[in-house]
Amino acid sequence: MRHKKNHLLIGFLLGFLFVFLSNGCSTIDRFLGKGVDETDPAELMTQGIERLESGHYSDAVQAFEKIRDRYPYSKFAVTAELKLADALYRTAEYEQAFEAYDQFERLHPRHKEIPYVIYQKGMCYFDQITTTDRDQHQTQKARNEFERLIARFPRDDYANMARKNLRTCYISLAEYEIYVGHYYFKRGYYRAALARYTYVIENYQDMGQYHVALTYISKCKERLAAEERDKDGAKSGKPKSWWKFGT
Repeated sequence: MRHKKNHLLIGFLLGFLFVFLSNGCSTIDRFLGKGVDETDPAELMTQGIERLESGHYSDAVQAFEKIRDRYPYSKFAVTAELKLADALYRTAEYEQAFEAYDQFERLHPRHKEIPYVIYQKGMCYFDQITTTDRDQHQTQKARNEFERLIARFPRDDYANMARKNLRTCYISLAEYEIYVGHYYFKRGYYRAALARYTYVIENYQDMGQYHVALTYISKCKERLAAEERDKDGAKSGKPKSWWKFGT
């Protein structure tokens, strides 16, 4: 009986040794405490900032993510959340960066860096603004963030920076309305064009677009009046207007 137990024990030990050795050096390293990344949060923060400042943004992202995921209660966690958003922004991952900034604002609404965070949220959209003949969805969202920042923190330095970018947003939005107005005007949709030109006057400060908008408002009204005369003439049997519908 004792002999049988010894055989079972030897078999168990041999089996364990086989599994242990078959997994190679990685198992041995883990057993001895080697090969495991136990970098503390302070060191990770130092690495992340160094990578961020040297332009190695992907490495910075990894360092800050490790702090966030492994050490969520450390004194470096909050800073890591913000630095992670910065690193994502630097890599032009604007959607992910915006989500990171937005999450930071929601989790830490009274943090001293909130003016900066709101500004960066606006910049995530601002940096995606294209030419004025394209959809201005990004421009409008940038405008919303910059206006929110100015309303909440009017004296903050980031609010002053937002005001400069906000002017660019207004110009782009106004020029887009002019562009669409011209599109309708050239195709004879004068009422739709008139609505676009009027919108510019009513919703944007004069940044060089008023003269164009007012000129085409006058032209639209003239053409609409001519169309009405033609309709009245058709009803009374009179000939159509000789007006030439040029631009």
